[in-house]
Amino acid sequence: MTTAFIADPLCKEHDPGRGHPERVSRFDAVYDALTKAGLVAKMTPLPPREVRVEDLHLAHTSAYVRLAEEEIHHGRDTLSTGDTAVSEHTWTAALRAAGSGFAAVAAVATGKAQRAFCLVRPPGHHASAARGMGFCVLNNIALAARYAQRRHGIGRVLIVDWDVHHGNGTQDIFYEDDSVFFFSTHQSPWYPGTGRADEAGAGKGVGTTLNCPLPAGSARAEIFAAFEQKLLPAAEKFRPELILISAGFDSRIEDPLGQFRLTDEDFADLTKLVSGISRETTQGRVLSMLEGGYNLRGLGSAAASHVTALCLPQ
Repeated sequence: MTTAFIADPLCKEHDPGRGHPERVSRFDAVYDALTKAGLVAKMTPLPPREVRVEDLHLAHTSAYVRLAEEEIHHGRDTLSTGDTAVSEHTWTAALRAAGSGFAAVAAVATGKAQRAFCLVRPPGHHASAARGMGFCVLNNIALAARYAQRRHGIGRVLIVDWDVHHGNGTQDIFYEDDSVFFFSTHQSPWYPGTGRADEAGAGKGVGTTLNCPLPAGSARAEIFAAFEQKLLPAAEKFRPELILISAGFDSRIEDPLGQFRLTDEDFADLTKLVSGISRETTQGRVLSMLEGGYNLRGLGSAAASHVTALCLPQ
């Protein structure tokens, strides 16, 4: 079994400004931790890739794509659609982050690798079809899901989001789509204020959104209960052909932007649990993309635990 790895250095070109929690050093913290753990040497490297603008329409409206690109190129320091700081090279970084997901999907879908981890920034799960917000410009995980379906013939996709913040953008994009199942554990009440348990999809998508809001201070017991008691039976019924993980490590203890209490060991065990879902339908195909995580030491160690588990034979 091969695990692929992509870490495009152009993702570091996005600079939200001094003192911003989504800082450039997050990329280095993860890469250095994976290298120190011997994981980079174990994984199959994937070459960087930039998506075409027209590919962004898989998950975003043409009006939003045009607006975001223009605002960034015209020198704005924040997107007009929400609380996302941008800089001169943010658009390039965002295209390369989305492209990393495409490269990883292609590797997994064609059998070059069984699993993949994408070290990307800016993050993506708050970006909806028509709005960037919450540090996010493009929804990397949603674009990867659509690319898998439209370009590689994948049918049902399961997205698991364990970031401490609800992935409102991902939910919105697939809310009426029964081919993508979105599962989220997140702190509530907390930013962005979405993700109630009764938000369960609409139209054809009724029942394919599963939110598990949890109070501040939640730790292994509460979060694993949601995964084991709610996700596992839902996934068994849904029978995904590909699993995507929005891997946010701000749900780790001591993160400055969250109040969950997961440990590095917990992230390893969550990874094993998710990787074990419906192997007969997914053929073991799991792709993980970095979302949040703002304590640099904790981000690095949690990511290393996650990727170590991702690389284990199943």
